[in-house]
Amino acid sequence: MKNLLILGCGWVGEELAQQYLKKGWQVWATTTSQEKYHRLIGDGIFAYTHNFDTDLNLDLPVDITFDAVVTSIPATQRQTIDEIKHRFYHVFNVLSAINYSKHIFLSSVGVYPDEDGIFDETYANEDRMNAKLRLAEKQLMSLPYTLTFRLGGLFGKKRIFGKYFENKVVTTGDQPANFVHLDDVVSLLSLAIAGDIPVGYYNVVAPEHPSKKEVILKSAEKYMYDYPSAFTPQDSFQKIVRGEKLATLFNYAFKYPSPLDF
Repeated sequence: MKNLLILGCGWVGEELAQQYLKKGWQVWATTTSQEKYHRLIGDGIFAYTHNFDTDLNLDLPVDITFDAVVTSIPATQRQTIDEIKHRFYHVFNVLSAINYSKHIFLSSVGVYPDEDGIFDETYANEDRMNAKLRLAEKQLMSLPYTLTFRLGGLFGKKRIFGKYFENKVVTTGDQPANFVHLDDVVSLLSLAIAGDIPVGYYNVVAPEHPSKKEVILKSAEKYMYDYPSAFTPQDSFQKIVRGEKLATLFNYAFKYPSPLDF
């Protein structure tokens, strides 16, 4: 029987776990939430409550080899550099102590600078990249057999862009949307787990980039949310993140190529 480990079983992780349970895999997962812990256990997942900021030991089995590990633990902007270093030192130690065949770390396209430009995986100006996200990436990329997936803004199911702007003034409407649908993320993760691709960085972003204003209006109309009270244009960066590298490797056609269809 094959084994999947998910460190930080959030929204993406839980969806991925359900897919792999259906495939007949054994799934192991960590969460910081007692409520989610009980839900995962009820679903047949080997669950652990674990906080990588405070808990030093995670008693994972060392007598099996995990076919894949997916790490979905964030490096947030509200944390200090030292706090992120501490968090990912613990993640690194946990992964160093177990046997696995492949590791995928979920990062963010927020690692690229918020400025005008078209960005892909060849961008390498460390001085302009997000220092906190890069710290986490570099720490985990030092592990063997590791891929880093830089996810776009994540939507789908009940996570609807328009609902966050009901009756609000929107100042970022002119910015391009670098978004991706949950279903496409799970599909690309599944392909990466099953396939053989080079270690490295991969952007996971829908190929089309309408303005955020267009996405807000379309999703509000589709899901019957109130429109924003106003769009107030401000000077905003025109940042587009390209995700063709991974899609090309798998000859993958996005289920939701445009955020207007989410």
